[in-house]
Amino acid sequence: MGPLFKKKKKDFWLVKQPEKEAITDLEIVCGSDRDVCKALWHTMFLDPRKVGTTIGDAARKASKYEKSKDKELARVWYHVAGGLALWKGDIAKVKQYFKQCAKMAPEMDYEHIVEISDRAVEKAQEYYKKYLK
Repeated sequence: MGPLFKKKKKDFWLVKQPEKEAITDLEIVCGSDRDVCKALWHTMFLDPRKVGTTIGDAARKASKYEKSKDKELARVWYHVAGGLALWKGDIAKVKQYFKQCAKMAPEMDYEHIVEISDRAVEKAQEYYKKYLK
């Protein structure tokens, strides 16, 4: 038979190195505290200066939508307010806004950041000081 059925030689000297998983800046800041990293991964803004609103405006919009029974938009605006509170370092507002998020969407894990808000704010502040200039 011709070359179509010829067995190909394998390159045994080429050993494929396993790819290393990329480590994000947030993971570097959080270090071994995986709880905080997971909570911040879903709640903080990488550059909150680009959000285009204030905590107060976001909270007012959330309240307006909550009163009009639009839970999804209310949750989104409470999330924005909570993310901005992380940036400002306000633990009380982080708890307040993410409790509201948890109330609007109990299927999402907002309760976790409420429970560890002090550690989350500390790591978020560390991240922002290091990467936002």
